[in-house]
Amino acid sequence: MADIIRDAPVGQLIRFLTRNKYLQYPEERPDFELPAVYRTSKIALDPLSQFDFASSNNQEGSEAKSPAAITAAPLGYHITMTELNSPIFYDSNSSIAIATLGLGTFYQSSSSIAIDQISIEAFPTSGQESSTALTRPYKETVLADWYTTDDPENPQNWSFGKKAIVAAQICLYTLAFYMGSSIYTPSYPGIMERFDVDTQAVSLGLSMYVVAYGIGPMIFSPLSEIPSIGRNPPYLITFGIFVILLVPTALTESFAGLVTLRFLQGFFGSPCLATGGATLQDMYSLLKLPYALVLWAFAATSGPALGPIISGFSVAAKDWRWSLWEMLWLSGPIWIFMFVLMPETSSAKILLRRGQRLRRLTGNERIKSQSEIDQANTSFKEVLVEALWRPHQMMLLDPSIAFTALYTALIYGIFYSFFEAFPMVYQGMYGFNPGEMGLTFLSVLVGATISASLYVAYLFWIVEPEIKSHGLGAPEGRLIPALYASFCFPAGLFIFAWTTTDPRIHWIASVIGIGIFTIGQFIILQCIFLYIALSYPKYAASLFAGNDFTRSILAAGTIHFSQPLYHNLGPNRGVTLLGGLTCACIAGIFALWRWGGRLRARSRFAAS
Repeated sequence: MADIIRDAPVGQLIRFLTRNKYLQYPEERPDFELPAVYRTSKIALDPLSQFDFASSNNQEGSEAKSPAAITAAPLGYHITMTELNSPIFYDSNSSIAIATLGLGTFYQSSSSIAIDQISIEAFPTSGQESSTALTRPYKETVLADWYTTDDPENPQNWSFGKKAIVAAQICLYTLAFYMGSSIYTPSYPGIMERFDVDTQAVSLGLSMYVVAYGIGPMIFSPLSEIPSIGRNPPYLITFGIFVILLVPTALTESFAGLVTLRFLQGFFGSPCLATGGATLQDMYSLLKLPYALVLWAFAATSGPALGPIISGFSVAAKDWRWSLWEMLWLSGPIWIFMFVLMPETSSAKILLRRGQRLRRLTGNERIKSQSEIDQANTSFKEVLVEALWRPHQMMLLDPSIAFTALYTALIYGIFYSFFEAFPMVYQGMYGFNPGEMGLTFLSVLVGATISASLYVAYLFWIVEPEIKSHGLGAPEGRLIPALYASFCFPAGLFIFAWTTTDPRIHWIASVIGIGIFTIGQFIILQCIFLYIALSYPKYAASLFAGNDFTRSILAAGTIHFSQPLYHNLGPNRGVTLLGGLTCACIAGIFALWRWGGRLRARSRFAAS
């Protein structure tokens, strides 16, 4: 627990105020034993007599010695080799490959770590010192890396409990933020009466929130990838602003001010949408990450459904401002928990701090983390391109990306159209009060629970054994559950639409339809997100930010066009029309599964 608090914002504040006297890192303690790799930064093998070594190309009169004799070289040192009897070619930006020292050694940037003639393991066992500083030399730079393969500072090595604490905070953060979008909808009648606005205008409070959380990740997601910033500052600063904005939003006496503040809430609360998955990826291995992502997606799906449930009865009993105060009571404690218990998970940021501490300890300015080296070669223009242009470029030039973006946007848009359809059906046709109408959103929670359980079972019984036996395989294999779920999506919509034509049909029938719709929605989104992450790993951050932007823009538009759509055609015909659009997407998802490999082969963005 002490290390969680130390690495959390509150711990960093305590360290700053006490000048690192409390909550110290290992490098700051008197009993810290500095690994051998950092005791010096350079060993020159010239003259060769420092190490008992001679190549197979011995000159006349020289004494031949075994290549294995050079094991006296300390593990992890940067070794500068000037002249040996066999030729050595060195690329300073490469990983190292030492194959046959006696016949010539070539350092190639494409090589993996392979050390045959030196008795140093390329992949050390648990507890063994990391050889990164040897295997990735940068001229005279010594890399600050993990001390051992099971270094406790590495988020991948954290205990199950520590990972669970962090994952729970990310899920709660995501749940609260998504809840903030829909918790506003039961306040529609009170806002319309207070500010004398129509239904299109009052919906701006919802649509602007949704638009803003599509824009926010385009900015905050790239910031979290900068090593000197890391994950926590975007989380804590922006979410803190989100919590503060809840107060003036609940107190405002201006409709324009209400809509503006709702937009700012959506903008500043949005980092969890793109960066939350990155935080989970920091901690969990490839095999276990999908399980964590399922829980995160469950929180994201449950948030909009819980909003009307929580505020439906309270707004009716109090007033329209009550729903906005409820968001403050929910979000405030979550921010406090994150301030106290949210450690930094970015390996780049953790190692950057380690490099700084090692430089202070040793006085050696050549000790640097990998992120410091990489960041020195990254321009501000490149950051802007990745954040603002790359997502749109990929959707324009890659058909598979364009399809997945449009499909997920359609799913998202239809989901948000329910905030217009449900009041017309359950209040207008069945006579529910706002609280009872909000309870119908429990069908979304039931559907999400069923689909999450099915998907976890699929991961455990099918995907994980397959990966262990045969490797990852083609990304299209991750789309198989979506092939079946794509039928659930329109089926649920048609059930909802065709059972809302007559009030004599029990309302539970349409609610069941929404549950089936949610099962399809949840599984399709999980499969698509995993597919594009595996297909385009280099551009995953840009891709998810662009996908989120597209989904949010279409969802915001749906909030407004669904009102005239449902009023003119009726909820039954309107939802039937939307369901027909999803039927066309069934062919698209099958085509992507069948011919996705060919599309990736032609794409400039896909992994080779």
